[in-house]
Amino acid sequence: MVPIVFVHGIRLSGAAWTEQLEVLGQAAKAVDLPGHGTRRGERFTLDDAADVIAEAIDEPALVVGHSLGGYAAIAAAARYPERVAGLVVAGSTFLPGRTLETPFRVAHRLLMRLPGQGERLSRWQFRSVLPPKLAEAVIGGGIATEVIPDVAEAFADFDVLAKLAAYPGPTWLINGSHDHIRRHERRFLDACADGRLVTVPKAGHYLPMVRGREFAQLVVDAARSLSISAVSSERSESC
Repeated sequence: MVPIVFVHGIRLSGAAWTEQLEVLGQAAKAVDLPGHGTRRGERFTLDDAADVIAEAIDEPALVVGHSLGGYAAIAAAARYPERVAGLVVAGSTFLPGRTLETPFRVAHRLLMRLPGQGERLSRWQFRSVLPPKLAEAVIGGGIATEVIPDVAEAFADFDVLAKLAAYPGPTWLINGSHDHIRRHERRFLDACADGRLVTVPKAGHYLPMVRGREFAQLVVDAARSLSISAVSSERSESC
């Protein structure tokens, strides 16, 4: 099976993938994007995020991104296609623009007015939505509310469909049926050179974290299909 690199969502860290890393073991790793986790304090840009992802890849890997991580994974695949054997984009099929940026900026302003930048509210939110063990891991990894303006700015001129179209490899677009970020999924699918769309019933935006093992199996299926394709290609070339 090909190596797997996981990329987390906004404000979170690689700890968001704790359950998947437990399931997949040494076959997988998770990165912290600029401005998040162990990289808090760094400026977030999509180019820098793509570089961080590429630096984590030792050999062509399946790159799996959720929410902000999905957009960063697309940026990495377009910038370093030779390092990305396949792409899984979860909860990231909404075209950047005011409709996506405005809620981020409003949330940031509201949270920054609260004591501790809304840390207590954020902890309550994750504890109410996520499985207990994962919620504590996410909280322990840090909640980077201060990065939101940088992310909104990065989205301002990000032509995600062009970046997605520039990547020639296989892409899986995975969305929960109740995810509000799936609005433009058909346009994303049309932009893929080799794409497929997977909709998980009765799941929302936090699908990879709320239904971690189920999502891990979807990732494993994608990784195995890449391995099978690679073997078939090698056999064809040797004939």
